[in-house]
Amino acid sequence: MAIVTVPKVLREKLGEEGAEALVALLNKAAHHERNNLLGILEERFERRVTEEGNRMDRRITEVEARLEQRITEVEAKLKQQIVEVEARLEQRITEVEVRLDKRIAEVEARLGERMAGMRADLIRWMFLFWVGQIGMLVAILWAFLR
Repeated sequence: MAIVTVPKVLREKLGEEGAEALVALLNKAAHHERNNLLGILEERFERRVTEEGNRMDRRITEVEARLEQRITEVEAKLKQQIVEVEARLEQRITEVEVRLDKRIAEVEARLGERMAGMRADLIRWMFLFWVGQIGMLVAILWAFLR
């Protein structure tokens, strides 16, 4: 706060009490002016803070909306990619299943051929065994009957 001095001429005319009253009046006016100025500055500051807060709220809302939109787009893109991957996997599974079915059919056919060959061999050996057995029986019977 500035120091107020009363000039000598004015102090002589007003006297000591008048000079002190004048200094008190000037101090009071300065104090009142300072309070008014602080009130005005405080109102401006509050208004500015409110405006900035509102501006930041709007900006946050805009950014949030853009992010939500981006998230929605990314989710949709990911869902589409998942569907495509599932379709490709399903196709590959089908292809593998067809190949395995074909291979199983080939193995079954070869196994059937081998079993048919074994059956023929078995029947041939059985025939030879029974012919041998019948031959033996006929030879034994021939030997006893003679």
